[in-house]
Amino acid sequence: MSKKLKDIRENASRRVSDILADIQSRLKRKNKELPLSERTIGQWLEKWAEECPDKEAVVYSDRDLRFTYAQLNHRVDTLAKGFIAIGITRGTHVGIWATNVPDWLTVMYACAKIGAVCVTVNTNYQQNELEYLCKDADLHTLCIIDRDRDTDFLGMTYKMLPELRECERGKLESSRFPFLKNVVFIGQEKYRGMYNTQELLILGENTDDAQLDALKAQVNCHDVVNMQYTSGTTGFPKGVMLSHYNITNNGFLTGEHMLFSSSDKLCCCVPLFHCFGIVLATMNVITHGCTQVMVERFDPLVVLASIHRERCTSVYGVPTMYIAMLTHPMFKMFNMKSLRVGIMAGALCPIELMREVEQKFYMRVTSVYGLTEASPGMTHTRYEQSFEERCTTVGYEFEHTEVKIIEPGTGRFCEVGEVGEFCNRGYNNMVGYYNNPEATAETIDKDGWLHSGDLGILDEDGNFKVTGRIKDMIIRGGENIYPREIEEFLYHLDGVQDVQVAGLPSKKYGEVVAAYIIQKEGAQLTEEIVKDYCMGRISRFKIPQYVLFVEEYPLTGSGKIQKFKLKDIGLRMLSERGVIIE
Repeated sequence: MSKKLKDIRENASRRVSDILADIQSRLKRKNKELPLSERTIGQWLEKWAEECPDKEAVVYSDRDLRFTYAQLNHRVDTLAKGFIAIGITRGTHVGIWATNVPDWLTVMYACAKIGAVCVTVNTNYQQNELEYLCKDADLHTLCIIDRDRDTDFLGMTYKMLPELRECERGKLESSRFPFLKNVVFIGQEKYRGMYNTQELLILGENTDDAQLDALKAQVNCHDVVNMQYTSGTTGFPKGVMLSHYNITNNGFLTGEHMLFSSSDKLCCCVPLFHCFGIVLATMNVITHGCTQVMVERFDPLVVLASIHRERCTSVYGVPTMYIAMLTHPMFKMFNMKSLRVGIMAGALCPIELMREVEQKFYMRVTSVYGLTEASPGMTHTRYEQSFEERCTTVGYEFEHTEVKIIEPGTGRFCEVGEVGEFCNRGYNNMVGYYNNPEATAETIDKDGWLHSGDLGILDEDGNFKVTGRIKDMIIRGGENIYPREIEEFLYHLDGVQDVQVAGLPSKKYGEVVAAYIIQKEGAQLTEEIVKDYCMGRISRFKIPQYVLFVEEYPLTGSGKIQKFKLKDIGLRMLSERGVIIE
């Protein structure tokens, strides 16, 4: 045997031994006590900046842009001082409306350091939705990019705030939005009435450290640090208030279940404005000192190339993302063998898809079940569980939480195998809905149980399974859609007498939106007219995939609409028209 071949074999054998030793070391952790931490987000960042300053914290592989923990911490502190210079302080609400651009995380961490609240804005929002959030959240500052695909963020912001074109930066006065004082462009370009991040960094360099230190000293782990707007379990979108304690501990425990260590590199291709991105894909990184490999917006080719180039050990996504990567014509050109573990969540995860992902991505797939109001994880399948458990259940509850299946209406705890409502009690329950104590009380009862509206069972092995939903929420490719919001919108379309919105099953998205419309006498609406009315007014994912015209709705004896029957009616009507649901 040649010396070269012998060396190759010895190196390969050594690598296998190292991998096995690493896995055994990680598995030893699964039975250790996992205490909750009272560190704030800013303190977690400072911990790693001090302990491993030269370790890469955030990487944009496609841009070859890299920040070490020391560099990131310095940039965050500088931006935080820039925020202070423009009037942002403890309790201030700062909105961020952007894709996963490099300074997204800088904005979020800067807010966390000074006790401000980062309010995440869905990049799919259209004019009405943007204005609703800005007003409801009492935003003081809105940070934006120029656009995302065909949505013009700049144009919509100027339309909402025509005063911006005439006012000096930082001196915005709007009668419609009295709290809003600043708009910040994330980038170096200059726009009328707006600061840009480069200017804020310069302001920060010239702001006294003492002001930053004074605000940092006031930050408590139980302070609200993040607000995310969700339709939740009732009504119109509401601001879910989440604390440092909520989201850092949920992120930490998620990472522990997946046996994370500081040597891991997570490819984050999910949007940061969701809990999936900001908690599961960011807080588990910052609490373990890992490297976060960012993708600005999901593109299967960029994700595959990033995993390949950076030798990522983990990747998260919704089922449609994995399908897009697996079916990409260049998939086989990339080496996925560095991957070890991932999360597939946000929608129902088909068994065959999970099997294919495990085989072709060389990793174990886990799933997290929960909702934004639970920060978001309530249950999680663990790394060491069998494939069958990981693909047919949502695992068992997070440490330091109680998850119960409760009989709706009675509050009785259900027995094993008995269907009831998923309810959660623990550190991860939200602080509440912003300025909405009534809705908070509807979601979290007097005994502290957060009611999810989802139906499920507990099996004999202690794993939970989701079986359906009490509420009417539609989940399309990971996006929560509340039918009433779309119904109220469509009521304003001429010719609509009544409208009901419900979900129809979809292989691609899990569910899609279907609108069942009763027309006014003499009206001649068409599917095209309804969809055209929606375009540019509501988010694309909320626009009905199917528009069905009906004469009446199924009713109970007391005259209430039986929404659960609309699904069968829709499937029958589409079948009669020869439509195949994808």
